[in-house]
Amino acid sequence: MTDKIKSQQSSRNSRGQSGLRMQNERKIMSLIRQHNALPKAEIANRTGLSAQAVTVIIKRLEEEELLVRKTPQRGRVGQPLVPFSLNSEGAFGIGLKVGRRSFDLTLIDLNGNVRATLHENFQYPSVTKLLSFLEKGIEALTLGLSDKLRERIMGVGVATPYEIWSWAEEAGAPSNILDEWRDFDFTKGIKSIINLPVYVCNDDTAACSAELSFGNPGHFNDFMYVFIGTFIGGGVVINGSLLTGTRGNAGAIGSLPQPILNKQGQLSSQQLIMQSSLYILEKMLADAGYDGKALWQSSEYWGELGPTLDDWIDKVADGLAYAALCSMAIFDFEAIVIDGAIPVSVREKIIRATAEKISLADTRGLSPCQIVNGTIGGKAQSIGCANLPLLVNFSQDSQNLFN
Repeated sequence: MTDKIKSQQSSRNSRGQSGLRMQNERKIMSLIRQHNALPKAEIANRTGLSAQAVTVIIKRLEEEELLVRKTPQRGRVGQPLVPFSLNSEGAFGIGLKVGRRSFDLTLIDLNGNVRATLHENFQYPSVTKLLSFLEKGIEALTLGLSDKLRERIMGVGVATPYEIWSWAEEAGAPSNILDEWRDFDFTKGIKSIINLPVYVCNDDTAACSAELSFGNPGHFNDFMYVFIGTFIGGGVVINGSLLTGTRGNAGAIGSLPQPILNKQGQLSSQQLIMQSSLYILEKMLADAGYDGKALWQSSEYWGELGPTLDDWIDKVADGLAYAALCSMAIFDFEAIVIDGAIPVSVREKIIRATAEKISLADTRGLSPCQIVNGTIGGKAQSIGCANLPLLVNFSQDSQNLFN
């Protein structure tokens, strides 16, 4: 299987040497993804390419089974228009999410549909646990694909927290275990199990890519993305493209220092991670007599958590309002998109509270900014990392990734 996959990868890479042709193919596929389906005339109009050039490219993408024809649109003068959409089975991506409380393996198709997923919970992550999870999981993940479809797996995307070893105390993990991640080579470790290209990305940047590719119903071109997980994090989209930063750490809002008064009444600061993260809620619940570990069993339903949850939501909103105002002043975002491994009802309360706190702040000189729901949910990091190989191979902005 791996030899065939390598052959297909080499084929796409060699075609990539044609420069402008590949750029136009990526532009057309990105446009179709954004609009779900488009006829050739509309594609030519939106891209500025000639009708002949679009016809040639569409034909080539059809032959590669990356595009499929949809039902002709009738009722107009002249020939019916034939829309083209991405072929779900034209390509696949595998994603590995390394979390502070769990691992996930996810297989998605070209349209972002989840074809298979595996999940494992733990108290804290270790390299040994990860390799064991991969050994068992990779083959199981692809059992539902035929040999032909397995050949279309474009790579493995990895979403991992930036410097996972730096918050051992907050994560409740032994520092010597987390230190193993300092020298762990994801590419080497994964290639020892499956010989595919490997793309490593910050976990919340990956989640942001999922929202950009498969969500974003407001079609925002510039937004800050927030993911509320064990530790809060984020991502940045500028001009409709994922901004990773020169070192892959753009949007690291969890590390944003927030001004506070210390016990002596002096001005100090603490990172947003220490105010607006799920591990804080876990500690608050334990102090109130609840089972805080229940948070990690489901991101869809937490049950009744009383005023403790309300207190945490207020703290989260304080931190997010501060982060939003800072980002609005620097980037002039259209929207702040908030998602996370939390129930929808909790997320909506956080959004309302954040918007209210921003409305009460001094925003003179700042452009209005919408505070909106993310659309992918608790699996955004997992879907996002599985999307990385697809972005690299088919996105018009792939040159901005993994430089």
